[in-house]
Amino acid sequence: MAKSGLGSDPESCAAVTVLSRAVKLDEEARYQPALVCYQEGIDLLLQVLRGTKDPAKRSNLRKKISSYMDRAENIKKYLDQVKEDGKYHKQIKIEEDATGFSYETLFQEYLNETVTEVWIEDPYIRQTHQLYNFLRFCEMLIKKPCKVKTIHLLTSLDKQGFGNVQQSSGLNEIKESLRTHGVLLQVEYSSSVHDREIRFNNGWVIKIGRGLDYFKRPQGQFSLGYCDFDLRPCHETTVDIFHTKHTKQI
Repeated sequence: MAKSGLGSDPESCAAVTVLSRAVKLDEEARYQPALVCYQEGIDLLLQVLRGTKDPAKRSNLRKKISSYMDRAENIKKYLDQVKEDGKYHKQIKIEEDATGFSYETLFQEYLNETVTEVWIEDPYIRQTHQLYNFLRFCEMLIKKPCKVKTIHLLTSLDKQGFGNVQQSSGLNEIKESLRTHGVLLQVEYSSSVHDREIRFNNGWVIKIGRGLDYFKRPQGQFSLGYCDFDLRPCHETTVDIFHTKHTKQI
């Protein structure tokens, strides 16, 4: 700790730990997590600064904060340019039983007023809980700031008797409900669909290993997580997020 010049109090130790992690990630060209660590470390340094009385130490802290802020700003500009160039890639690994991964949490960052059309490719929008998942996803899409007018769904047809009726009636009901909000739902079926992908016409592409069906069953109808998906445990899966200037239709 002596080499850092920040002291050995808990706040200083935490700042050094986080910023050391940021520098390591930065050197490995893992810029997105590095930026998060820089921002967290800067906040911790600001807390240390507020509790420091010695003028020399305060001056030293301000220099360190300024240096880290400059680096964080440069990384942010670089990532923004990467996004603009269509080369952005972010990967999120959802661990088994992890919580805090509702559709809003995953997608809200990529939804804005420019989103008017959405493509969903998911072979398993069949069973009751999968239809509810799709409905929740649609509910998110019609909220502000989105101005979604058309939703395209490509899925596989449930060929079982009751299952087929349930799938058809469920999707038709969602379609009619969306129509009352001025949104057109177009459903297509394919026996060969296997990819799971969501695309927005503002250029964002999200691939989820398990599609929309990555939530576990709630423990009961009156258990936490039944309504709020941020509290619902998840299955293990991986989310890959890309940006491209040219989103092709399914």
